[in-house]
Amino acid sequence: MSRILITGGAGFIGSNLADRLAGEGHDVVLMDSLARPGVEQNLKWLLLRHRSRIRNLQTDVRDAAAVRAAVEEADAVFHFAAQVAVTTSLSNPREDFDINLGGTLNLLEAARERRTPVIFASTNKVYGDLADVDLELVDDAWTPADPALRSAGVDERRPLDFHTPYGCSKGAADQYVLDYARSFDVPACVMRMSCIYGPRQMGTEDQGWVAHFLIRALNDEPITLFGDGKQVRDILHVNDAVDAYVAALERIGEVSGRAFNLGGGPANAVSLRRLITQIEGLTGRRADVRFEDWRAGDQRYFVADASAARAALDLPEPTGWREGVADLARWLRSESSLVNAPQTVAA
Repeated sequence: MSRILITGGAGFIGSNLADRLAGEGHDVVLMDSLARPGVEQNLKWLLLRHRSRIRNLQTDVRDAAAVRAAVEEADAVFHFAAQVAVTTSLSNPREDFDINLGGTLNLLEAARERRTPVIFASTNKVYGDLADVDLELVDDAWTPADPALRSAGVDERRPLDFHTPYGCSKGAADQYVLDYARSFDVPACVMRMSCIYGPRQMGTEDQGWVAHFLIRALNDEPITLFGDGKQVRDILHVNDAVDAYVAALERIGEVSGRAFNLGGGPANAVSLRRLITQIEGLTGRRADVRFEDWRAGDQRYFVADASAARAALDLPEPTGWREGVADLARWLRSESSLVNAPQTVAA
């Protein structure tokens, strides 16, 4: 049994991870400011299931003293707390920097003193917009012209190329985590996540797009696609993501200093238009789809080659995207606070 600190622990992935760890007998401390709308529902759910195992420190990772105190009592840290929207980073880059990079540095400095293991939630945005990759339209979806890239996806050898303040802050934090493993022997690794989806995701137009599309469709509300809707992403069910994070902690001595892509891979690559068609099948009605201009830093194609993570962490093949999206739809239907309630854009 260990005491595990999860920053951003009331959020989507953090709450699923906390549920798994508490269920396995660990004591879990969440550090979550509860600033994101809806996460208090996740916290309530966790406390009902694991009241004796879980507690929340309602504070912010920008508070260095609070971070230090929490890390001093932890055997390991999962770091999810972040400003998560590209759009917000463009309107308030200072806040984005302070949370994503400043907060991460606060945590790393606290972990350095005791060499506390740190597992960091990074993003595929560290690879930029992949504008140099030649694409072609195949079945109404943007696809690499290079057969090798098309069959395997983008691996960790891809050069880093930070776009937008969000990409810069998360990318810099990604590199700081790896360097603290190198320079200070902090046991730490990085997960560069593709699009994670599943229960407890309260998606908005700016973040969590799989759940957002489903919520809008279930509420008979229009869905806005930015660009042509032919952009392709690999999507990964949250249960598979949690498997990876738990395995990374169990093997931190072997994987410290490494960055892994974490996504569904080519088998779970789907265009936005294709996902909407699948949602229409699940809801039994046609979606009201509208289009707007491309957004800054958007990738027409990103599919992760996650084979390195599967090999190093001994992970099974991920859940198929159709099965996973149906699972999310079932959960959303059970949540009356999300279905039949108006959706708002993230602040």
